[in-house]
Amino acid sequence: MSAFQDFGYLSERRRAERQQRRRKLLMIAGATVSVVLILAVVGATAFVYYSKQPNRSTTTTTATSSSSGSSSTKGSRASSAVQVICSPTDYRSACESSLTTYANSSSSPKDLVRAAVSSLVDEVGKAFNRVDSIESDDPEVKSAVDSCKEMHQYAVDELARTLGTIDAHNLNQLPKQVHELKNWLSAVSAYQQTCIDGFPDGEMKSKMQTAMNTAKQLTSNALAVVGSLHSFLSLHIPGLNRRLLAAKPEPAFREDGVPSWVSDGDHRILLGRAAKQLTPNVTVAKDGSGDFTTISDALAKIPMKYEGRYVIYVKAGVYEEQVVVDKNMINVTMYGDGSRKTIVTGSKNFVDGTKTFQSATFAAIGDGFMAVAIGFQNTAGAIKHQAVALRVQSDRAIFLNCRMEAYQDTLYTHSHRQFYRGCLILGTVDFIFGDAAAVFQNCILTVRRPLDNQQNIVLAQGRDIRHESTGYVIHNCRIVPDDSLVPDVAKISSYLGRPWKEFSHTVIMESDIGDFISPDGYMPWEGDFALKTLSYKEYNNKGGGADTSKRVKWPGVKVISRDEANTYTTQAFIQGDDWITKTNTPVRLGLFGQ
Repeated sequence: MSAFQDFGYLSERRRAERQQRRRKLLMIAGATVSVVLILAVVGATAFVYYSKQPNRSTTTTTATSSSSGSSSTKGSRASSAVQVICSPTDYRSACESSLTTYANSSSSPKDLVRAAVSSLVDEVGKAFNRVDSIESDDPEVKSAVDSCKEMHQYAVDELARTLGTIDAHNLNQLPKQVHELKNWLSAVSAYQQTCIDGFPDGEMKSKMQTAMNTAKQLTSNALAVVGSLHSFLSLHIPGLNRRLLAAKPEPAFREDGVPSWVSDGDHRILLGRAAKQLTPNVTVAKDGSGDFTTISDALAKIPMKYEGRYVIYVKAGVYEEQVVVDKNMINVTMYGDGSRKTIVTGSKNFVDGTKTFQSATFAAIGDGFMAVAIGFQNTAGAIKHQAVALRVQSDRAIFLNCRMEAYQDTLYTHSHRQFYRGCLILGTVDFIFGDAAAVFQNCILTVRRPLDNQQNIVLAQGRDIRHESTGYVIHNCRIVPDDSLVPDVAKISSYLGRPWKEFSHTVIMESDIGDFISPDGYMPWEGDFALKTLSYKEYNNKGGGADTSKRVKWPGVKVISRDEANTYTTQAFIQGDDWITKTNTPVRLGLFGQ
């Protein structure tokens, strides 16, 4: 099993460190947050002000002319810096209002960046805590409240990681962390929207949307500020930039090829086992011939303190259980005897009263999850509408030679970075959906026959903020009709995608698109929602459905160049060279065509 090379993305030690940072950062984000942030915000302010002055001596003369003048100048510096840091945001008023609270004349550029994230911590807490005041006997509302509380905990973890990374690097190093920072902040956006979407349409949902509004604006602003980190290095800060530029950049890889962010303990483990085939820590067997008869029991027995990758072998069999790899189960590898032999199955669904998010037969949440040669099913059928086979929240998740099978909402790629290679995914309506940054490579996307009153949609990507680093890349895949659909392709329309959220983002490149796909390519969600803000791109596809001459004429529907396609490769889009290659998973980091 060379594909299970030990890859310690997060060990128990790293998890403990993260929890410690989280406790510390939550204290900072409370009533005492302003003490640290006041020191943090103003340096960028001063530097922006100085850069605009004719020369340093002029500013000095003005500052020393009178005490009142000095106070006024400091206020002007702080104001100028806040305006600059907020310039790339979509909600500048909210940005300036939140940062002005913390800005003073001694803040550094890094401090202002940190403040943009820190101001979000408290606001997210306020928004999510609104659910505590909701009292209802409606089972749907109760379920939504529980979901919001769960999303809040996930958001707290992501924000702690973000602030911890900012604290651990100087401004010169931070641009190299932008992918990580935007990944975590994008997940915060997904958690906010999942909380809102959990409520049934009506007054409760509208109130939750309103309660979350400021937090969503500050999330958008934080993403924009983090995304502009590189621009701060070009700004002139007398006496400060020299120190920043003198700092030695952190190498992306150690000399032996192991990523630099892997801890020392994991580094030793990785080098010691790199050339060895891993044997499973435990075996699950339906017939009793293994250590456990259910997958859930095997997961429950993972040691609390375990460094490295925990490998679970699931023998052939049909496992009827709802499985959750929770957030504390880090670096779990699960492999079976084949996606048609080792099958995890369930039938929870929306029609019978289970919310979409909670209907997943299998949920992968803990970071670094990897599944190989396993099938994931939801057998509720088309008549039950939303019924998820697999939900993935795990960052740096890998699915190799797996099968995901359902009808509506088969694969919920909820958040973070995900890679699917050689997988077979079957469904009907929006059967790949969510707000992850996901690459599907060498996969077969099979469109089944829906209900008579339905249309097929392959992709429903849910990017809600334009600054998020999320989207779907379908690379060297095949989009084909299932045998059940073939007789009715003339009367049942099938589309590549539609915009679930306002900034829906998909890229289909170097793939084979079947001629059963409508020439329009894409369909609206409802009315003109998102038609001017979505981003649907295609590059060098083939097959009867690849002709783009009759695609819908929305502004964001485009055929892109090779240069732009290169920005959506596995290496560029989800930083696959940092983590996928270290698991020995087969992957094409660049384009296939020469």
